[in-house]
Amino acid sequence: MKIERISDNRLDFTLTGKLDAERMRSLLDEFFEKSEGMEHGQMLYVIKDFEWPSLSALAVEMRYMPRLFGLISRIDRVAVLTDTDWIRKAALIEGKLIPGITIKDFDLDEHEKAEKWLAAG
Repeated sequence: MKIERISDNRLDFTLTGKLDAERMRSLLDEFFEKSEGMEHGQMLYVIKDFEWPSLSALAVEMRYMPRLFGLISRIDRVAVLTDTDWIRKAALIEGKLIPGITIKDFDLDEHEKAEKWLAAG
């Protein structure tokens, strides 16, 4: 799990493995810290070998939901690079359900294509 602030309006995430409650809390706290002050943000997610989060991790995420909705309004585009079909489907559904944000999925080997898509936004 790694989050990097690439520029004033760009975050890059790398997620692997399984999220338990402690990792979810740490991830969300770091996400809020590193996204501070972003406007018209872009995010690049690289998600590989990822397992379904534990129930306790999902409970932590639910407690953060009000803050997440506030943050999401500052994000315009998200590129998701993944090797997992359920993540790809979840990203497409989220892109349709969350107003004001465009989410596009890419295969793990399409990093350059994802970068170009983000840059075009």
